[in-house]
Amino acid sequence: MKCNNLFWSRVGTIRPALYCRPPQGIYNPQSAQRWGGMKLFVGLGNPGAKYAGNRHNIGFMALDRIAADHGFAPWRRGYQGQVSEGRLGAEKVLLLKPETFMNLSGQSVRAAVDFFKIGLADITVFHDELDLAPGKCRVKQGGGHAGHNGLRSIHAHLGEAYGRVRLGIGHPGHKDAVADYVLHDFAKAEQDWLDDLLRGISDGAPALAMGDGSRFMNAVALRTAPPRSSTSAEKPAKAAKPAPPAEPAAEISPLAKLKDFFR
Repeated sequence: MKCNNLFWSRVGTIRPALYCRPPQGIYNPQSAQRWGGMKLFVGLGNPGAKYAGNRHNIGFMALDRIAADHGFAPWRRGYQGQVSEGRLGAEKVLLLKPETFMNLSGQSVRAAVDFFKIGLADITVFHDELDLAPGKCRVKQGGGHAGHNGLRSIHAHLGEAYGRVRLGIGHPGHKDAVADYVLHDFAKAEQDWLDDLLRGISDGAPALAMGDGSRFMNAVALRTAPPRSSTSAEKPAKAAKPAPPAEPAAEISPLAKLKDFFR
């Protein structure tokens, strides 16, 4: 068994990581069989109170909201992370928050996948996305990791054919500012859209578990961009200002009347 005590974080610093990594072979998706229809939702983030409110932890936040709203079991330690089990509609779902720190997320995901024999088509990863505007959400199946080190780690362990829910946090404008940006808490001004996004994700989670990405996105949109009511009464037009009253005719003196008579 190979043991390591240091690893590189996403932002290029070295952090202690006391763990032992057992030797693992190459993941073979053909050998994975669904274990009782289990679906795996993974939220990416960093463990500990220090990081809890960070933009980088929006994946953890999404799973916390799903677990709270849908009556999942209490969180417990398992598979190098925190796990909670429950149902979304008819689907049995395992929620997983890796505690390996972002760069080693794949180790935790691989441990759960190997135990439950979950196929890649039944895995969905919720993660922060710099290339989407704040509050935007997109569903994606397969593809590259776009430089996200949590996804990079999962790619290394499982390949790229799993699903993702990309949660927009916006970009700070320059790549040198990214590390500080993602490891800072959401600002107070961002709390409203963040709450709407998380509520929408929770509303649509049953559809997502069933594989219906369109219904999931509709549920998110109803929270983040609710449609205007077509039956709402139109604002009444402003009433025209009344015309000013006519000025009374000036009174003509008797002398003036007499002058007019002899003209």
